Amino acid sequence: MTDRPRSGLAAVSTALLEMSRQLEVRDVLKTIVASARELLDAEYAALGVPDDHGGFAQFVVDGVSEEQWKAIGPLPRQHGILAAMLHDGETERLADVREDPRFGGWPSTHPDMSDFLGLPVRDGGETIAALFLANKRCPAPGGGCGFTAEDEELLGILAQHAAIALTNARLYERSRELTITEERSRLAHELHDAVSQKLFSLRLTAQAAAALVDRDPARAKGELQQVAALAAEAADELRAAVVELRPAALDEDGLVHTLRTHIQVLDRAHAARVTFDGRSIRALPAAQEEAVLRVAQEALHNALRHSGADEVAVTLTRHGQGALLTVRDNGKGFEPRAVRRAGRHLGLVSMRDRASGVGGRLTVHSAPGAGTTIEMEVPGG
Repeated sequence: MTDRPRSGLAAVSTALLEMSRQLEVRDVLKTIVASARELLDAEYAALGVPDDHGGFAQFVVDGVSEEQWKAIGPLPRQHGILAAMLHDGETERLADVREDPRFGGWPSTHPDMSDFLGLPVRDGGETIAALFLANKRCPAPGGGCGFTAEDEELLGILAQHAAIALTNARLYERSRELTITEERSRLAHELHDAVSQKLFSLRLTAQAAAALVDRDPARAKGELQQVAALAAEAADELRAAVVELRPAALDEDGLVHTLRTHIQVLDRAHAARVTFDGRSIRALPAAQEEAVLRVAQEALHNALRHSGADEVAVTLTRHGQGALLTVRDNGKGFEPRAVRRAGRHLGLVSMRDRASGVGGRLTVHSAPGAGTTIEMEVPGG
């Protein structure tokens, strides 16, 4: 075997590993383009994701400076060779793209390109992007330039895995959007159940106070004090909702501080006493910290809304290389099997999914009249 195939295989392997580490669609696109350009030693690389209007929803380049890219102007349209790759699904390997009859020219500030290699990125029968390279670097002055059949084969392998990485990133973003939608829906219900009810009570109490001002000033004063108390509770409920709506600043504050702040707000907003104890916790991988926070929020929501508890205790302790979260309440409890049979999950499914998604484990201990304890273990990193 020659050195070239081995080095090519190693480069492909490195590129595939780098793509698999990315979760955001934009990051995946950038990684694909940079990997293709480096793998085939080209001067320029680009990848376009088409939209439904003859243009590109996203277009990522490598080898072009920011100043050059701004000077080029608007994104290209789906025409010429780009359109052929997208619509015909064929690989294009050209000695000089400028001599192809489909070439329509570039803006005056566009870099000059000659040899060209492009191919569609396909997910099943759907073309989801077009990937192309230009200006193969010459190995030596006067040496032969131009992309080879071996280059085409390597780029084809990269494109197949790029399709997988791009599809996975899209699924991840959709899943995250669904999670955000679910969180917002839950908050909307919580606002309706808590804040709107308090505001309704506040309005009735204010009306009663107004009716009593002339007849019974002393009682009117008492009603007005109740108005002030209800207004304060409503404000606390709104603050609690805002804390959950905004992404927790885990990167800046850390898990322990973020949890403590969240629980302090809940303690002020609810009649039940909510406490937190966090001890000797080392930093966890970001995904694990977010999962612990979200499980704690869901467990607290259940305890404060459904259990009738007057005490809820949250602890976060070191557990091997990871951590153990415990949320315990002294409420009415429930029979977990009966809840499952009735089709009511109380968020248990999402909590288990969050735990297993980061290599952790969730256990639920509850019985009628005996309160509920939810434990989540995460392995650390």
